[in-house]
Amino acid sequence: MEKWGYGGDNGPSMWHIVEGGAYPVAVEGNRQSPIDVQTNKVEVCDELGELKYMYDPKNCMSVENTGSSWKVNVNSDGSRIDALLSCIKKPREKTNLSGGPLGNDKYQLAQFHAHWGGENGRGSEHTVDGKMFSAELHLVHYNVKYGSFGEAADKPDGLAVLGMLIKVGAEHAEFGKLCDLLRKIPKKGDKVDICAPMDPANFLPRNKSYYTYEGSLTTPPLFESVTWILFKQPIEVSQAQIRFMRDLKFGDDHSERMCDNYRPPCPLKGRVVRTPKWL
Repeated sequence: MEKWGYGGDNGPSMWHIVEGGAYPVAVEGNRQSPIDVQTNKVEVCDELGELKYMYDPKNCMSVENTGSSWKVNVNSDGSRIDALLSCIKKPREKTNLSGGPLGNDKYQLAQFHAHWGGENGRGSEHTVDGKMFSAELHLVHYNVKYGSFGEAADKPDGLAVLGMLIKVGAEHAEFGKLCDLLRKIPKKGDKVDICAPMDPANFLPRNKSYYTYEGSLTTPPLFESVTWILFKQPIEVSQAQIRFMRDLKFGDDHSERMCDNYRPPCPLKGRVVRTPKWL
């Protein structure tokens, strides 16, 4: 059983040697994530275009406590329920992401989750000029040419993640829908169906300017397969809303509250961070 986590004996600094499943790529890899975006070294590129995305709110199926975060499961690669629905009405629309650094490849949303700190001012995985935010939201997509998330997960162009930095401020309407569900999954393994539609597009900031670079998953197995698209404009959630995340547990009722579940920035190792010229 894998024993990685966020504690002193199994946290990110130990992932390359952690008991029960070491991940040497954590220190040996050349495109590990997250990173600190140094804005004075970002390359401005003419060829980077606008992102194109389409999400169907009905595709958000369930939310679960994974023991390291909450995770919204998105129906993205077809399922038996879609086959049944197609017999009686129009089936669910596929979710997809393209454009920007992804070119003409299409990526489907598979899940989204977050990382956060125990107090405001820390918790994001990516930092900008050394500045950390209170949390970070990740929308995880896979390249449809590989057929499934599992097949795409370890390919160099297999995944694309939209990252949103989160600061504490105004209440967030779409995040509020999620908070209503988080109170129902306090312990690891808890899971609840999503009944009311939840629109992933409503989590994106108004300004779509972004940084992009080649990176990895930020949790084991740390596959170096992610095209990262990190929005420059943070989104806001209220103090009460972020508390719902901090009230989750890493394990059962007697375990610690789920806080500081983030990986610190990794060395850039010669990679280039780019941004569109037109934004």
